[in-house]
Amino acid sequence: MTAKYAVILAAGQGTRMKSKLYKVLHPVCGKTMVDHVLTQIEKNDMDEIVTIVGHGAEEVKEVLGDRTKYALQAEQLGTGHAVLQAEDLLADKDGMTIIACGDTPLFTAQTFAELFEYHRSKDAVATILTAQADNPFGYGRIIRNDIGIVEKIVEQKDATPTEAEIQEINTGVYCFDNRELFKALHKVKNDNSQGEYYLPDVIEIFKKEGKVIAAYRMHDFAESLGVNDRIALAKASETMRARINKQHMQNGVTIVDPASTYIDVDIEIGNDTVIEPGVQLKGQTVIGKECKIGAHSEIINSRLADHVTVTASTIEDSVMEEGSDIGPYSHLRPLAHIGKNAHIGNFVEIKKADIGENTKVGHLTYVGDATLGHDINVGCGTVFVNYDGVNKHHTNVGDYSFIGSGSNLIGPLEIGDHAYIAAGSTINQDVESRDMAIARGRQVNKKGYFDRYPVAQAAAENENKQK
Repeated sequence: MTAKYAVILAAGQGTRMKSKLYKVLHPVCGKTMVDHVLTQIEKNDMDEIVTIVGHGAEEVKEVLGDRTKYALQAEQLGTGHAVLQAEDLLADKDGMTIIACGDTPLFTAQTFAELFEYHRSKDAVATILTAQADNPFGYGRIIRNDIGIVEKIVEQKDATPTEAEIQEINTGVYCFDNRELFKALHKVKNDNSQGEYYLPDVIEIFKKEGKVIAAYRMHDFAESLGVNDRIALAKASETMRARINKQHMQNGVTIVDPASTYIDVDIEIGNDTVIEPGVQLKGQTVIGKECKIGAHSEIINSRLADHVTVTASTIEDSVMEEGSDIGPYSHLRPLAHIGKNAHIGNFVEIKKADIGENTKVGHLTYVGDATLGHDINVGCGTVFVNYDGVNKHHTNVGDYSFIGSGSNLIGPLEIGDHAYIAAGSTINQDVESRDMAIARGRQVNKKGYFDRYPVAQAAAENENKQK
């Protein structure tokens, strides 16, 4: 089997992005552009992949890790010069090499596979990946002879009026015979206005040598979108988002309004789950079957089991077990774990806490650094006071306990099974199993206090006027 290699061009800074972040590291649906390209190439059982880095080299390496080898283009002297930096790693190998750009996140593994196969079937030294564009302005045109053989690539600025009408364009992706590629790169000249070494010039060199040049026309022009500015970045995100949502719907997920639903590329969702408008699913989130994710919820790097309901809430780095529910307007901060059939109501914040099976945290409550057993009721306005200004302290609440409304539980604290906390209590001592703790001042009623209040006379006068 013919060996397969790839070179990903990721050395440019991308000045038109007007950003401190290097162009190929801008995210599209939860993954950097260069990671999208690498991921799709990897699916073709590659023998070796080399990424050309320059600006932001260390940052690119941090994102891609050891999934690829690297070659440094210290000075940006054109695409041909960039590919040549991989010479020490690839030049002596037999096989086929794909060249792709790190700012083209929409190419699919299928398109790369078809390009490899077409190149092999044509026994070509080079195959250009082309597309049919409704508006080809700005792209290099593919010039074929009367029997369809590629003659040359003509850039927009050099095209004649007749050539400018051609709609078949160069996508900037190529497949080459690996050894012939590096031989030809040494013949490329930089006698142009930019003083750079251009990869497309290799095609002209091969043509003059009488070698076979092929062109494979891909099915979907949208895949070829290169991102050079924020406008194209938004377009790429829109296209990727539509592709992701379509795949989930084909897999049995109901997305009520795909245009307003934002799902990152690596999200997993079970069938018969319903996603309402305005939902954002990010990172490595996994959602089970028959869940309901209510409008305007945001879920980040979290795992939701089957039959979970989320209503207008935010969940990050947390777990919700089967049958649990949350919201509206609640927040699971990192390391929250919600047990089976547990209920988290409205305006509740939970951080680094385990909420046991069938436990209810109804509303207006903060639970931080705590472990709650099963079948507990936590009343409205309860605060788990976990921070003393220096350290965080843990609170444990036993099964079947009842926490009255407006309670403050000051950690570290142990509350036993079947314990009761009276409403309005501030608890800073452990409570034994089956005991009830009351910690509040005795009520005192001051008779006639209003008449001594500083504004009492003004209030009385106002009452008389209203009569």
